[in-house]
Amino acid sequence: MVMTSYPPLPLPFLSLPSLVLPSVSHRLTVSKQSRLCLMGSSSSSRLFGTLAQTLNSAPLAQQDYDPEHQDSDQDPEGLEQADPDQLLRECEEILQNRPARPHRDLVYPVDPKHQHQYRNNEQQQTPSIRVMTWNILAQALGEGKDGFVQCPLDALNWAERKYLILEEILTYRPDILCLQEVDHYYDTFQPILASLGYHSTFLPKPWSPCLEVASNNGPDGCALFYRRARFSLLHTSHLRLSAMMLPTNQVAIVQTLRCRETGQRLCVAVTHLKARSGWERLRGAQGADLLQSLKAITSRAAGSDPVKGVPLIVCGDFNAEPSEDVYRRFISSPLGLDSAYKLLSADGQTEPAYTTWKIRPSGESCSTLDYIWYSHGAFTVDTLLDIPTEEQIGPDRLPSYHYPSDHLSLLCDVSFREPRDQPHRLM
Repeated sequence: MVMTSYPPLPLPFLSLPSLVLPSVSHRLTVSKQSRLCLMGSSSSSRLFGTLAQTLNSAPLAQQDYDPEHQDSDQDPEGLEQADPDQLLRECEEILQNRPARPHRDLVYPVDPKHQHQYRNNEQQQTPSIRVMTWNILAQALGEGKDGFVQCPLDALNWAERKYLILEEILTYRPDILCLQEVDHYYDTFQPILASLGYHSTFLPKPWSPCLEVASNNGPDGCALFYRRARFSLLHTSHLRLSAMMLPTNQVAIVQTLRCRETGQRLCVAVTHLKARSGWERLRGAQGADLLQSLKAITSRAAGSDPVKGVPLIVCGDFNAEPSEDVYRRFISSPLGLDSAYKLLSADGQTEPAYTTWKIRPSGESCSTLDYIWYSHGAFTVDTLLDIPTEEQIGPDRLPSYHYPSDHLSLLCDVSFREPRDQPHRLM
């Protein structure tokens, strides 16, 4: 079900003086491993302050949200551009009393054939595309409904937790950013990331559980960001996922982009499927509906060249272990999709042991639910952000004072294959 377009909601800004903080020492260290890939950023420090007036503004008054609401394109003219290094340093200063986030390395895939492919890609002039996906934990759910029994409420205080989220984003600076459980889009993520050169789109759930929390900031939903300097937008589809012909409460954003450096097109999607055990069949049906929509969208985007197709990157919290039907549907899809994070394993075929680890009143849950799917006939995976160890996560699990969400961010660098390397058609 494709949704119609509405103008964006107004955003109340407070006019406060910008905050410029002194530089502080980096809290991230670089380990030396054979598979380690250095981030290449001149600053791996911490984040933020020129836009402190936005972050410190009062929450939006609760509004009547139309489930078919979506953003119109933002006009970059007149936006004051922020310095990401300065924002990173300022956030580090704000977070100096918190423990540092778990250190994570960017590493090469273990699979030797992918390492060989990466060595070839190192020689190419076009930089890879950095993709990040992250369920950032809706603030209303973290404070009001999710019941993380080992996490002090103070650790979830939005006044600091938002800086931890933004720090993670600015540390890795993705070209494409796919977020789930976003309930502070208009007052935090959209204006801040717009000042850093990102275009964005937000689609709330038709009915969000955040609205049941008294201090909510509006509904949560999915948001998709891309760097304007790297991509131009060709088309946007906002989907309400269906199951057995009936609309559900889950959504997806699909955008067709053109790479400004190569002229090549790609489709990027972000989604967040139904949570909780007992809903496996519904997730399978939602996944089937999303795959059907992706096939139609990529076919339209291919235009006069339907044989070649348009490659896909699909990100999100699928709320499904690899044993579930929805995972099997994606891995066996005629769209030619594969899961990037399998490449961290020795055989290149096994998902990480976990992407979320939390303790609720019902018990401890350690699961793999989050994925970056990619068209393996069109892209190679060059590097991946590794998964923190149990020791790094800590005995209280996630979220915590040192990590802002119950889900880990996933990140990989992908490159377009050379035409001679493409093994088969995408569709």
